[in-house]
Amino acid sequence: MKRYSRWCGVVLFLMWLPTAMAAEGTTKGPVLIEVERFAELPEGARHPEGLTVDPESGEFFVGTFDARTPESARSNQLLRYSAQGKVIAQRSFNATPLTGLAFRDGHVYVLNFGASKLQRIPARFDANTPIEDVATFAALSPPAPTERRIDNPDGSHDQVIYGAAGLPAINGMVFDRAGNLFVSDSFQGAIYRIADATRCAPCKVEVFSRDALLGTTGALPFGANGLAFSADERLLYINNAGDGRVLRMVMPTGPVTVLAEGVYGADGLLFHKGLLWVASNQVDNIVALDEKGRVRARAGRFQGIDADGAPRGLLFPAASAVQGEWMLVINLALPLTAAEGDEWEEDVTRWTISRFRIPEAMR
Repeated sequence: MKRYSRWCGVVLFLMWLPTAMAAEGTTKGPVLIEVERFAELPEGARHPEGLTVDPESGEFFVGTFDARTPESARSNQLLRYSAQGKVIAQRSFNATPLTGLAFRDGHVYVLNFGASKLQRIPARFDANTPIEDVATFAALSPPAPTERRIDNPDGSHDQVIYGAAGLPAINGMVFDRAGNLFVSDSFQGAIYRIADATRCAPCKVEVFSRDALLGTTGALPFGANGLAFSADERLLYINNAGDGRVLRMVMPTGPVTVLAEGVYGADGLLFHKGLLWVASNQVDNIVALDEKGRVRARAGRFQGIDADGAPRGLLFPAASAVQGEWMLVINLALPLTAAEGDEWEEDVTRWTISRFRIPEAMR
């Protein structure tokens, strides 16, 4: 009985300890943030993938990744929303899926994944506004990045040799303050640079980096993805979706190193007030990392499908953007596997934009 009583005391103490620590204000951990539904895609539009905001007006723009077969079934759109979340205008891109978007100097820049082109359009567009071709991306030689060596704990090592068919997969982009544009290629494991991209057309595409860490052999076949600069632009941050990593590259010549691991499906990326906000599309949340790679906040979770066919919370979040005190998040909700019945994304019939209020200390 004495031994039993002693262990009961230990168990009760361990149960009491977290409560006591919280009461004394000593509990530490990431801030957990709930999200809410904010806006919907119009009828006939699906799979929102790209997102950007006009910081002055609060209007935001959404591009869709409709890659259904046959191509005649697709209806890719660039959507313009009011700051309050109402659709103002739609511009059709027909069968070619869109990925990253960026707002700069009164224009929306569009990565046309299906056409392998960077395009732009005035932000106050309507259904008939002309779309301007800015740059074209092509197969690289060699099409795959260099080999990657992985050192194992037992002293052995693996050598990863990438394969690629020479298909550009332009995905994420970010402007620097000078107006140069950096673009990721998820299949060829590359970062491109387009000098003075707001002034040229056609523009020259320069291969900026082909580091081995930009490729992937993961279940998600997308390597280099979202891009963001540090506040002083000395570091370029890069998501690797397939590896679940956030990378950083010392500007302008490297090296590329790993900042954070285990962010499965690291997709859209933005830097805001000292934090990296990463869309973790396979975990259905947005993770805020500090500049050492520690998780400081986690926003959203998947909570099921509503009666109208829309996801509740986050489902396959692909990108985020700051709108004043809010962060907007798009729910791509794209089924990835050929099997039927294994993904909640298959049940979505209405696609949405969610949002959450950025905690005051993080604004």
